[in-house]
Amino acid sequence: MNVEKICVMGLGYIGLPTAAIFASRKKQVIGVDINQRTVDIINRGAVHIVEPELELLVHGVITQGYLRATTTVEPAEAFLIAVPTPFTGNHEPDLSYIRAAIEALAPVLKKHDLVVLESTSPVGTTERMAQWLARARPDLTFPATHGQTSDIRVAHCPERVLPGHVLRELVSNDRIIGGLTPACSAAATQLYRTFVKGQCIETDARTAEMCKLTENSFRDVNIAFANELSMICAQLKINPWELIRLANHHPRVNILQPGPGVGGHCIAVDPWFIVSKSPDLARLIRTAREVNEHKPQWVIQQVKLALASLLLKRTDLQAGSVRIACYGLAFKADIDDLRESPALSIARQLGQELGVKLLLVEPNIEALPADMAMHSLTDTVDALERAQIHVLLVRHREFVSMPALRDGLLVIDAAGVLAA
Repeated sequence: MNVEKICVMGLGYIGLPTAAIFASRKKQVIGVDINQRTVDIINRGAVHIVEPELELLVHGVITQGYLRATTTVEPAEAFLIAVPTPFTGNHEPDLSYIRAAIEALAPVLKKHDLVVLESTSPVGTTERMAQWLARARPDLTFPATHGQTSDIRVAHCPERVLPGHVLRELVSNDRIIGGLTPACSAAATQLYRTFVKGQCIETDARTAEMCKLTENSFRDVNIAFANELSMICAQLKINPWELIRLANHHPRVNILQPGPGVGGHCIAVDPWFIVSKSPDLARLIRTAREVNEHKPQWVIQQVKLALASLLLKRTDLQAGSVRIACYGLAFKADIDDLRESPALSIARQLGQELGVKLLLVEPNIEALPADMAMHSLTDTVDALERAQIHVLLVRHREFVSMPALRDGLLVIDAAGVLAA
């Protein structure tokens, strides 16, 4: 199966780089997104997200005519679904974006097409996706009823890339490809070998789904150990970063670095997909998630204690006149991605509960989220000059080089900025 035309549904942090890389291999790529502004930006050869080298690549493939963005699904030979998979308020998976994508592509589906789910999903989602397609298109056959000979091939191939290194890792990392049949896996593997230099390892769809969830849950459990340790160290008046550095001299110990919580669309979400399927068995995974979800509240409590201490010492200050600077809003260092960011959550809650004016320093964004417009997006110089309390939430490179933070200011370092 030689695919020449690909439709990528969802032009976010994964969909757009994937579409651009396929297009750079001279495949005709249609990128679909529900946001007209996103579509317009891409069609101008620009990008709406921060990712090194992505804008240059998108500009090139748009100019050459290999990539085009639209809000309407068009016929293709392969469809890649890279839409959000959030969870609801009670941590149940929300598959509405996937279902909407399926309903949009079903009318243009034809015999021999390939549909690949890239969105990280609970176990069984790829099968449900095929069922939705089968109900929408009874004129076509699918793997559940026709196995190897089905008209439509369906597979799951989750991404496993690091923001800030997406273009490199999409090419170099191994890919786990889980088809609903071996024929589905083979078709998807042939497609991804267009640009993947790592291994394309074939398995079944359920194992591929669980593999991505397992990878991120493993990370979450290990981060939870570091975050819990940091809270214990604070109580015992021990520097957690020094402690971890010393403990990691053991040849078989490699403790991760603590932070203000865990963010991003993957690690902060995926463990709940496992818990939702096996709530009675996933006890460690659930506990780790609860530890990491508690960490932002612990940081907020440290800020409140600092504020109370400041007001006791400075009788000339009122709570409403105190300026608190929060350094970093992204979910990790040196990116602009605010999804599931504990730093953003901390800043938002501080503004709501303390009634103070926040000075927000995030060098990777140009505007604050709409619900935080009452606060000030500023730079480090202004924040250092005006704020009485400084809360370090993300270890951006710009913050590590701020020597003024070491000069007796009231600082809460939740990200290890001063540990450098």
